[in-house]
Amino acid sequence: MLAATAGTSTLDARQVAVPPADPVRIVALGDSLTSGHRLPRSEAYPAVLEVALKEEGVSAVVINHGVSGDTSAGGLRRLSAALNDDPDILIVALGVNDGLRGVAVEQVRRNLETIVETAQARGVTVILCAMEALPLYGWQYTVDFHNLYTAVAEKYKLSLVPFILMGVLGTPELMSPDGIHPNAAGARVIASTILPFVRPLMGVSAATR
Repeated sequence: MLAATAGTSTLDARQVAVPPADPVRIVALGDSLTSGHRLPRSEAYPAVLEVALKEEGVSAVVINHGVSGDTSAGGLRRLSAALNDDPDILIVALGVNDGLRGVAVEQVRRNLETIVETAQARGVTVILCAMEALPLYGWQYTVDFHNLYTAVAEKYKLSLVPFILMGVLGTPELMSPDGIHPNAAGARVIASTILPFVRPLMGVSAATR
């Protein structure tokens, strides 16, 4: 297993690069943004991320544990199955549906913290993807929701990926006809957003590519 990661995508003494001969096992735990809503599995971001890593010479397997409509509570319930795939890295991208439903911020935080603690106890490196809540439940809820991801990342010394729909949401050529979910091009943007946070854990930097 990899060591726990620092709060950025830059390697430090606690981050151990996987030997090139060992395939890196990555599990992507999330909702429809991970599963690839109405996309072939091969076009969802985990598959795109796997291809990108292999193109950089990294032997990696990225396993898609995304379920459309899932919440942080649902992800927590599915965590055992995700960890049974014996990942070195767990990418957690959950919370959008919590925000849409107005789930209490503290409950979302507890769910995410339990996911992180359970994974880290198994020696799994966790990368957390920040999510945002629409201003449906008041400005304070939106702000508190935004801040909870930073708080969790700082508490557990995690790499924190910026909101993965940044630059995708509201861009017609990157969105499916429903205006909510990314299309294949949007999934590629998501993969490219996450890739810089995965790359250093395998000793791959922009300078060596």
